[in-house]
Amino acid sequence: MGRWWVLLRPRGLRPPPGPRPPRPPSRCASSSFVLPRQPVPPLAQTLERYLRSLEVLVTPEELEETRQLVQEFGAPGGEGEQLQEQLQRRAARMENWISDWWVQSAYLESRLPLAVHSSPAVVLPKQDYSDWRGQLRFAAKLIAGVLDFKAKIDQQALLVEYQGGHPQCMAQYGRLFASCRLPGPKHDALLLPPVGRRAPTFVTVVRNFQFFRLEVYNSDGTPLTVDQLHQQLLRIRGQSWKTDKEPLGVLTSDHRHTWGRAYSTLMRDRLNRESARCIQRSLFTVCLDAPVLKVSDEHYQSRLAAQMLHGGGSYSNSGNRWFDKSLQFIVGEDGVCGVLYEQAVADGSPIATIIDHVLEYCKDPDTARAPMTPLPLPPKLYFYITPEIKWDIERAKQNLDILITDLDISCFTFRGFGRGLPKRWGLRPDSVFQVALQLAYYRTHGSLCATYEVASLRRFHLGRTDVVRPAAPPVLRLARAMDEPQSQDEEMLALLQAAVDSQSARTEQVLAGQGIDRHLLGLKLEAIGDGQRVPDIFMDTSYAIATHCRLLTGQVASRADCLMVYGPQVPDGYGVCYNPLDSHVNFAITAFNCCHETHAQRLAHALQGVLDRLARLLGGAPDGPLHPVPQSP
Repeated sequence: MGRWWVLLRPRGLRPPPGPRPPRPPSRCASSSFVLPRQPVPPLAQTLERYLRSLEVLVTPEELEETRQLVQEFGAPGGEGEQLQEQLQRRAARMENWISDWWVQSAYLESRLPLAVHSSPAVVLPKQDYSDWRGQLRFAAKLIAGVLDFKAKIDQQALLVEYQGGHPQCMAQYGRLFASCRLPGPKHDALLLPPVGRRAPTFVTVVRNFQFFRLEVYNSDGTPLTVDQLHQQLLRIRGQSWKTDKEPLGVLTSDHRHTWGRAYSTLMRDRLNRESARCIQRSLFTVCLDAPVLKVSDEHYQSRLAAQMLHGGGSYSNSGNRWFDKSLQFIVGEDGVCGVLYEQAVADGSPIATIIDHVLEYCKDPDTARAPMTPLPLPPKLYFYITPEIKWDIERAKQNLDILITDLDISCFTFRGFGRGLPKRWGLRPDSVFQVALQLAYYRTHGSLCATYEVASLRRFHLGRTDVVRPAAPPVLRLARAMDEPQSQDEEMLALLQAAVDSQSARTEQVLAGQGIDRHLLGLKLEAIGDGQRVPDIFMDTSYAIATHCRLLTGQVASRADCLMVYGPQVPDGYGVCYNPLDSHVNFAITAFNCCHETHAQRLAHALQGVLDRLARLLGGAPDGPLHPVPQSP
């Protein structure tokens, strides 16, 4: 299989001193375009926008104190200018000045469990089967569809994606397959397949907590047909009848330092090393789940989201996961299916593209007949469970069940309008939904809060994400007006226009690489990596408030009627993801029960009320776009 790369970059590691020539922008995989490199925003611009973002979050006294710190930081010859120059030198010698830092600080150094806290899940449309026969047939078709997509990547035949007329970096697709996160007691690493070497030819299948290695290519390099895959899955089912096996996969759901120590114990044994490495190096994992317990129709969608996000608990399907794996496809016996992915290697938009391709592939009738060549029995991956590992598993089960009990999920589909209605008014649909979410939060809590809206930077070479901050004065004015019973529709439409235009302007700034969050992070990490003291601007109360995002939100636009879900970023916050379709929007809202201030169902109810109000406001047929209201973003 050849050597494997382990990407491990502890913070503070710097290249050797000496001048290095700047690197030109590179062509992304499957792309004939030379993409621009991500810019370092001007320091003065970032500091000004940072202060503006605080206006609705902190008191006037706190804002004035922060303004003084910002002026000192950005003064000529001061700390800010020195760190900015260091960032610019870093940008000149690296393909992307922030992406590696971001992966390290946001993911690999995080010690929170991947389940709920980090890895998003996608609930797919319910499939038309209800027993194990349909499950295995659909799983075979799904595997074939994923391999078909991978072939396009390997052959560089994947069409370049565009967003707003800009070609997108396609490099993330090459990292999704045959990759895995590796736990460590202090920080994690990434296992990535080497470029230019032959990729693995197998996937991992797990059923009843038992893992199997499934070869998915014939000896001549052609992928197995759906019939061949189906026959092999039948053989796997025949080997996995026992339901008394230890749910070893639950270990991967634990806190990262705890799992890191358990992993060291597990890997002492040669058999365990071989089995674990097989899972880690497989192209992806297929989880054949038992049926989900029946619940009322009102809570059914939320139950499915929970099932995809964490597996339902140690006595349900959570042992059917390897949470470190980059790509896991979940196929339930009751037609419930989904995807769970690890974010260190890729963001949501490539996952949505893969899902759209696979679902379309699964609609086509399979006409390829299986060759008569017999295939070897898929081998089971065995683990030697010592008393120490058994204790680690029991502790992980308890921790996961506590986390699952603490998670509050509310999913709903809003059918009053989708992305089509805002477009007819000349409004950006995503901006409308973000403003609506701010209004719902205000209606629930009586204030706006620091909000983390994920925005893709894939228009730049190796770009990942940055943050749009929807909480702004125009939104606050609209929120207060909505609470006034005397407010007239004409006034409300003008305020809505101003709030949406403001949000759209901030979004365009971030998409152009001019966001503030990654820039501030880069300045802070430059100071830390250079052995300097952390500048006062980052020790300020306002910075703590601005980075404690009680709303983690974003859209993952899929052509399919899917629903993405992830947990909150902070204990007293919400995670809100949505998929806007032409005539409706799917929402998933999460919170933690341990916080008495947050309640997913209450926020969902407020959001539905706000959207109903916007539907009434926008319900008339417009003659054209609303008249713009002059307003600073």
